[in-house]
Amino acid sequence: MRAADLRASGTTSREGGQVSELHSAVVMGTGLIGTSIALALRERDVRVWLTDRDPASARLAADIGAGAVVGEDFADLTEPADLAVLAVPPAAAGPALAAAQAAGAARWYTDVASVKGSVLAHARELGCDLASFVPGHPLSGRERSGPAAARADLFLGRPWVLCPGPQTAPEAIAVVAALVRCCRAQEVRLTVAEHDGYVALVSHAPHVVAAAMAARLAGAAEPALMLSGQGIRDVTRIAAGDTRMWAQILAANAGPAAEVLAAVAADLAAAAEALREAAPDGAEPGLKALTGLLDEGSAGVARIPGKHSKPRRDDMVVQVVIPDVPGELARLFAAAGDAGVNIEDVGIEHSPGLPVGVAELVVRPEAVPRLTQALAAAGWPVRR
Repeated sequence: MRAADLRASGTTSREGGQVSELHSAVVMGTGLIGTSIALALRERDVRVWLTDRDPASARLAADIGAGAVVGEDFADLTEPADLAVLAVPPAAAGPALAAAQAAGAARWYTDVASVKGSVLAHARELGCDLASFVPGHPLSGRERSGPAAARADLFLGRPWVLCPGPQTAPEAIAVVAALVRCCRAQEVRLTVAEHDGYVALVSHAPHVVAAAMAARLAGAAEPALMLSGQGIRDVTRIAAGDTRMWAQILAANAGPAAEVLAAVAADLAAAAEALREAAPDGAEPGLKALTGLLDEGSAGVARIPGKHSKPRRDDMVVQVVIPDVPGELARLFAAAGDAGVNIEDVGIEHSPGLPVGVAELVVRPEAVPRLTQALAAAGWPVRR
């Protein structure tokens, strides 16, 4: 955020000629997302009140500096907050909005649920004031959950979708846009239908695919698991999320998620049939069909945006063998900095049972010779 956008008592946002200030907020729900939002707001000197159905969760969030705890009836508030953030699961967002509006908890409202259509429909059924409500969804998270896992920088540079409708008040949009800036996220405007279709493709269906692959490991033999490398870890990483929460998310976005999963299932069924046809001697046409799917998958990966929000197909990877000792990564990054090389991305391949790993440094092609020379001179085994 630009310095001019920040004030000592809050943050300011301009929307359609309207200037709105965010000085105070109520965060309803002190899980990972809600507490991270609260921490980000506190860093901007926004006054924050916290409420949660689990008093222990709210107290823990308060203890780590996310705000002050108030009761679920909001009786402790002497005046409405500028904004109420509904950091609750999709099924609870509509009732939470209705309760907060009935209590006069805030002037404007937003949510962070990962599904928008069902939340909006439920809110409409409950008679909520939709003019003061901006459906929202920050696309960020961690495998861990709860307030202890929260971070003020969780949303840094991440997309934050807002789905205002024709009935939404411009002042509401301005205040919620100020929230996004406080969290240092990137605002994205979509319709409700666009949002739900897009997240089914890039978030909801992938979680089910990861869970399906991880489920194959539940009954696997121990010797097989000992062979686990980075590939299986990458494919199954997100399956470690909160299963009850994900069941709710998928049920709330059932139609779009089912369409993506059906398409993936069809591809997998075709791949299985192709392998049966190709075995045992790699005969056509099975191998050709399988290669086509693999090529299409490679092309899809290349379209995933990088840190500059655009695919960087020509970036190169420099692999460096590093000892598993304290300070080695810091020394590696310092050497790259001394060589004047910017690291675009980084990953680490672990070697099970060995005291070493392989750091994969993603850099621009023109930086590769300079980086490899500097690292080799510092004593690291390097492979381009």
